[in-house]
Amino acid sequence: MRIAVAGLHTECSTYNPVLAREADFRVLRGPSMLKEAYFDFLTHFPAEFITVLHARAIAGGPVEAGIYARWKAEILDGIKAALPLDGVYLAMHGAMFVDGLHDAEGDFIAAVREMVGPDVLISASYDLHGNVSQKIVDALDMFSTYRTAPHIDVQDTMRRAVTMLVRALTSGARPMVAWVPVPVLLPGERTSTQDEPARTFYTQLQAVEDPTGIWDASFQVGYVWADEPRSTACAVVTGTDKAAMAEAARHLAQNYWDIREGFVFGTKVGSIEESVNWAMTADTAPVVLAESGDNPTGGGVGDRAEVLAELIAQNAQGVIFAGIADRGATDAAYAAGVGASVDISIGATLDTSSKPVYADAEVVFLLDTEEARLREAVVRIGGIELVLTARRRPFHNIPDFTKLGLDPRTAKVVVVKSGYLSPDLGPIANPSLMALSPGVVDQFVERLERKHKSIAQYPFDKEFAFTPDVKWSARAKS
Repeated sequence: MRIAVAGLHTECSTYNPVLAREADFRVLRGPSMLKEAYFDFLTHFPAEFITVLHARAIAGGPVEAGIYARWKAEILDGIKAALPLDGVYLAMHGAMFVDGLHDAEGDFIAAVREMVGPDVLISASYDLHGNVSQKIVDALDMFSTYRTAPHIDVQDTMRRAVTMLVRALTSGARPMVAWVPVPVLLPGERTSTQDEPARTFYTQLQAVEDPTGIWDASFQVGYVWADEPRSTACAVVTGTDKAAMAEAARHLAQNYWDIREGFVFGTKVGSIEESVNWAMTADTAPVVLAESGDNPTGGGVGDRAEVLAELIAQNAQGVIFAGIADRGATDAAYAAGVGASVDISIGATLDTSSKPVYADAEVVFLLDTEEARLREAVVRIGGIELVLTARRRPFHNIPDFTKLGLDPRTAKVVVVKSGYLSPDLGPIANPSLMALSPGVVDQFVERLERKHKSIAQYPFDKEFAFTPDVKWSARAKS
């Protein structure tokens, strides 16, 4: 049983002006992929896995077209060299936008299907914030997506996708894919599976599965910051019983439509000014304040400084702010050295629609690294300890802070560029707040410019009807 493994995994805001380039990705190639924690679960299956290439990056702007073309060609060449194959497993995100290409996953997965031919089975795993199209569904035999946001079931989902593939190859069964687009497109911060109604909605996915006829029930929230015709919520069902699959897909789609108005933010939200004031006057600590509009793991640029400006204006004390991406400011801190004071401009080097903050900062800590692009500095501005980074990156885990000599558990206020909080930061938040800040992943999605929306869609449109319509993969048996 020979199975090729490959994938291109990233999430791209079409509103982000910064192209994602090769240096932004972690690229794995060949047999070494099986030694990585991300893919080592494959060794538990009774199959020969031919690992080709997997490129993964945090969310950002559009992927540079030349990089996509090169990686796509390398993967196709690797799959061609591995023929004959019994199956292909594609580890994807589902919200990749390539500069000038409106359905990148559709282009990629269709090319893989053309390479392997009609007899080879293809299974894919997705992030629930990925976008699906008929072109994608037509090329697949099996599909599975995350069921948690924040995402704590990544490998569980990957394992489900591979389990289905191995099951089909060993049993001779030929599963198929059905899907129902739902004209709803909401941000992840309003659809976290930690909060209602998403929590209850997602618990039913496993309940509708039937080992004999429905192998996997998935539901895509979709990715709202991609202005593409395919961007939508949808139910996706894999199985062998067409009647049961159709019923399950319609049920999930209708249920999601019926509860669409119940999706709200799972934490207290307000403007930047309101959120900073609430944080500074709270009687408990640490307050964890998420700056949502510039969240790099949602596709934000990560260099806006409006929250920093407001903290300074309110004379904030006891604050850890991690962080702002600014290569020039970071390099200036390194040039000055620990203990020195430096006059720097902070922010607005990438998202030039925003404004920088000018400050006299004391350099407190410099990360020991030989790579300039990995530099991270801590500077003190009044009562604020600010992390500056040479590259876009999130600060979601406690070790992200402690390696810089910071402990978010002892701060009065922790500010992070985030939406819903990570599993590390959520439990320490006392309380959590979210600033509805400006940026390329603006939570006020209704004010986003939608040039490529081809149908009425909630919440951009309100007064229209919806009836679930099951669509089948071109590979589905009649």
